Amino acid sequence: MGENPPESERETWRLSVDGSSCLTGSGAGVLLVSPSGWTLEYALRFGFKATNNEAEWEALIAGLTIARHLEVQRIEVSSDSQLVVGLTSGEYEPREDSMVKYLSHFQSLKLAFEILSVTKIPRAENARADQLSKLATAGELEKNQTVMIHYLDRPTISEADVMDVDIPQGPNWMTPFIYWLRDEILPEDPAEARKLVYRANRFQLRGGILYKRSFSFPSLRCLAPQEAEYALREVHEGVCGNHTGGRTLSHKLVRQGYYWPTLHQEAVDLVRRCDKCQRNANISRRPSQPLTSITAPWPFA
Repeated sequence: MGENPPESERETWRLSVDGSSCLTGSGAGVLLVSPSGWTLEYALRFGFKATNNEAEWEALIAGLTIARHLEVQRIEVSSDSQLVVGLTSGEYEPREDSMVKYLSHFQSLKLAFEILSVTKIPRAENARADQLSKLATAGELEKNQTVMIHYLDRPTISEADVMDVDIPQGPNWMTPFIYWLRDEILPEDPAEARKLVYRANRFQLRGGILYKRSFSFPSLRCLAPQEAEYALREVHEGVCGNHTGGRTLSHKLVRQGYYWPTLHQEAVDLVRRCDKCQRNANISRRPSQPLTSITAPWPFA
């Protein structure tokens, strides 16, 4: 009887990746095998032009991303790209700016695994991943129902250049309610404190978000001034906006589940400032039809 494999080998996943670039398009193939033999085949089609090296990197990053979502801790990666293996092992130094970004993205993904190794294998031993990458560039990809398909509109490294900036918001009308409902902190002025406690019965704090109780609608989410201005303009002149009047605009925002104290007045002010509304609005003092002159045959007839 043979000896059982070590625990580390039984828990190690195996990942085979390959990229393909040709005149008809670019794509990647990913083959992920669990320790128990469960296999996941993945074809990735690119909506952008990519070189062979970039396609190899995209395949590697896609495979590691899938493994991270599956909470894999130990993984062995096989690739037939000498450049990718050399860069990940530190044998090569990246010269192109795109290779530097891909390597940096790989280093950030590497932190999610306990053990991660990338090995160079001959192309003949990476046949299935190569077939998947070729399949991603073929026209009959949509007809294949046994392979998971994903479309990548832009390179992965382009997402690393975008950074979400959270603009801090100063104290606003919601701050006293949040302090009271969350920390039970009241204003120093006794009159303001009594008024706040009375008004706070109409509000509730759930998950750090302030809501206002409503009689005929579900709880209304309270908006800060910056959020309120965006919501007003989006409903008034956004994709589905039709430049409604101030009262209709405020009622529509309430039906959408939003609230702030000056909602109605700000809606009216926005409509008054809207250039298109002022140019195309009906003039109430204008007669509905042209005036008709009446001639009198004699005075006071």
